[in-house]
Amino acid sequence: MGEAERDLDAVVVGAGFSGLYMLHRLRGLGLRTAVLEAGDGVGGTWYWNRYPGARCDSESYYYSYSFDEDLQQEWEWSERYPEQPEILRYLDHVADRFDLRRDIRFGTRVAEAVFDADAGRWRLRTTDGERFTARFLVTAVGCLSAANVPEIPGLDSFRGRWFHTGRWPHEGVDFTGLRVGVVGTGSTGIQAIPVIAEQARHLTVFQRTANYSIPARNGAMEASFQREVKDDYEAIRRTQRASTNGHPFDVSDRPALSVSEEERRAVYEAAWERGGLRFRATFADLLTSKEANDTASEFLRAKIREIVRDPATAEKLVPRDHPFATKRPPIDTDYFETYNRDDVTLVDVRATPIVEITPDGLRTTAGTHPLDRLVFATGFDALTGPLLAMDIRGTGGRSLREKWADGPRTYLGLQVAGFPNMFTITGPGSPSVLTNMPTSIEQHVDWIADCIAHLREAELDRIEATEEAEQAWGEHVDEAAHATLLPLAASSWYLGANVPGKPRVFLPYAGGFAAYARRCAEVADSGYDGFALTP
Repeated sequence: MGEAERDLDAVVVGAGFSGLYMLHRLRGLGLRTAVLEAGDGVGGTWYWNRYPGARCDSESYYYSYSFDEDLQQEWEWSERYPEQPEILRYLDHVADRFDLRRDIRFGTRVAEAVFDADAGRWRLRTTDGERFTARFLVTAVGCLSAANVPEIPGLDSFRGRWFHTGRWPHEGVDFTGLRVGVVGTGSTGIQAIPVIAEQARHLTVFQRTANYSIPARNGAMEASFQREVKDDYEAIRRTQRASTNGHPFDVSDRPALSVSEEERRAVYEAAWERGGLRFRATFADLLTSKEANDTASEFLRAKIREIVRDPATAEKLVPRDHPFATKRPPIDTDYFETYNRDDVTLVDVRATPIVEITPDGLRTTAGTHPLDRLVFATGFDALTGPLLAMDIRGTGGRSLREKWADGPRTYLGLQVAGFPNMFTITGPGSPSVLTNMPTSIEQHVDWIADCIAHLREAELDRIEATEEAEQAWGEHVDEAAHATLLPLAASSWYLGANVPGKPRVFLPYAGGFAAYARRCAEVADSGYDGFALTP
């Protein structure tokens, strides 16, 4: 194609859950659309994250699309919590079922996107020099797709191989008989560590921040339960859309301290035995009352001490710097039990910080740990990182990076003032990572598609968030966060704390999915209040 521009109605960046559904909806509007995808296949998060133990923490039957009833009825899930390969098979099935691949350009990474105000169009250039122009630009780059590799002196000198969980080799990695180090004990580390420990000769875990984790209690998807779900999907989806987090279960309306200590313990025990994210829903005020949260946090700390046999190791694993669920609450399979193995060592890098990586291992202030392989489970430059990885420039050539120098500012997490006709699916300032992602994705995609349909019907050329609306929404996002305990987790990636130099701003909207969706609907029904619409 050379330097010739390919002219389109819309360009979508990313072919994961968001990009696939966005393409489907835009096609339905008759728009000439291309999806530009850096990977060689669909899947987004589930294309890149192939690390050992990679699994969804939402249950399979609702971590799925709801927009097509036949799709819901025909797909069969094999497990309660699907592994990465199964989710990828599902998304491959969706791409094939709706014939989406013909409009996806794989192996195509966007280098820059510049708004041409005179032409009223976005001009995109890929890293290979291909050029596209489109009236609408939709970013579907995901919230957790920019891998965060820590800058540790000496990494280039390491004679073994190192990996990041978010960029795992597609052929897999064999750790048999090797000395392996894992840096990080967030959600990915908690999933990967037990699996790697089964293979490695010796596993050393380097922990910065101890985490709470609830057992997943994963198992096979029973045929009878799957039939019940399919018969009841309409009600399940209705519950998801009316919920705080996009899950098909309700949060209790009882405060934690409204019941006796004995009853409260029984409620927690039942939730622990059931496993999964529903533990957060046991009482109404776990994320709004520190006193209430303390009861759950203490229960979980006691469970860690009960499971981990060595008292010194258990104390290292007990979280003390944040209340339960103020960081992303992982679920696990035998995570704490893994530390009972003789071939697993836990290193507290707060007490003995990492100094450097050597050719043969990793050195802390307490000594050197010989390693053959090193795994960084250090997460992502969340929400903003994937967007800032592209050079996006709006009106007057101002870059998104410049605009967001002090933290992201959006209107509804959907648009940025100064960047006309650009929509961000599950961007900062939307519920995104605080929810079941497919629920938020479908709501965003439907809103964007309906907005574009409105513009076409009204013969309007441009929509852009106003600075005033953006400012007001940013203040509301901050207020919503501080109405909860979430900002108390100073080490949380919700605040960007895992990336050196990143502004400390609470990134997602904590006011609840249902309330957010109502606000978005009200904005649209009012004729897009807070947006400037021009012919």
